[in-house]
Amino acid sequence: MDGINMEAMMKKLFTVCILALFSFGCSNANAKAELKLESMMCGMCSATIEDEISKLDGVVKVEIDDEKKTGVFTYKASVINLSSIETAISKLGYSANDTKADPDAYKVLSKCCQIGTR
Repeated sequence: MDGINMEAMMKKLFTVCILALFSFGCSNANAKAELKLESMMCGMCSATIEDEISKLDGVVKVEIDDEKKTGVFTYKASVINLSSIETAISKLGYSANDTKADPDAYKVLSKCCQIGTR
């Protein structure tokens, strides 16, 4: 190979390596979303949501604000999406944004966790 072809090949290889590293880095990017948790009534509610959602594959961090009835969820977008997190919260018996609580899960919540029963 002559010097010109070798230089062109090295530039292409370098470009491919950079693109591969960039693609890999983006696929593990974290996303962050704040969810309304309006049906959350007490500390037991927030502890349940935090504990159970933290166990989901791809969820990095859960921060619940009891007073504001919100939660900030940090997750790996390549592993789980926001809709899946909302659905998982719904299956615990709580609403998350516009995703309503699963009625069957809501029925088995402690009385202090049900709206209007405090």
